[in-house]
Amino acid sequence: MANNIYLIGFMGVGKSAVASELQKKLSLPLIEMDQEIVDRQGMEISEIFAQHGEAFFRDLESDLIREISQGDGAIVSCGGGAVLRKENVDRMQQSGMVVLLTAEPETVLARVGNSTHRPLLEGKMNVDAIRALMEQRRPAYEDACQYFVPTDGKRPAEIADGIVILRELRGDA
Repeated sequence: MANNIYLIGFMGVGKSAVASELQKKLSLPLIEMDQEIVDRQGMEISEIFAQHGEAFFRDLESDLIREISQGDGAIVSCGGGAVLRKENVDRMQQSGMVVLLTAEPETVLARVGNSTHRPLLEGKMNVDAIRALMEQRRPAYEDACQYFVPTDGKRPAEIADGIVILRELRGDA
């Protein structure tokens, strides 16, 4: 069993910031799934969505999770929709611990409100739209996670410390 740490959750909950802190603490490779897909495809996610559609992007995510799950341990900042496919969730749960990071819609808006790389919120960058999409995805996130950690008002280093403790308690360290 690989000792991956998969950070899941809605965009803007702090996956990248917490992953970076975990990398400092654990010295494991860090994989930013969205960035890895951008690098491999040579285009931004919004361009992938526009040219090939969401299903194509989700296939790229599934391929990457399959690859990661066969690796030897990494910190993985998952794209916001990575848990929408059961096959992805199964692979993540079998190859590491799955941690759901959460935040209130207002916090998410404050963090991603100026972003132009959020295709699912294009033209809908407001609390109500974020809340609706979060609610739509909530069951998938909750079914996928083994642990959940609220991020509102917490520093990424503080959140990472808690995840390290969870990892040690699991015996994955």
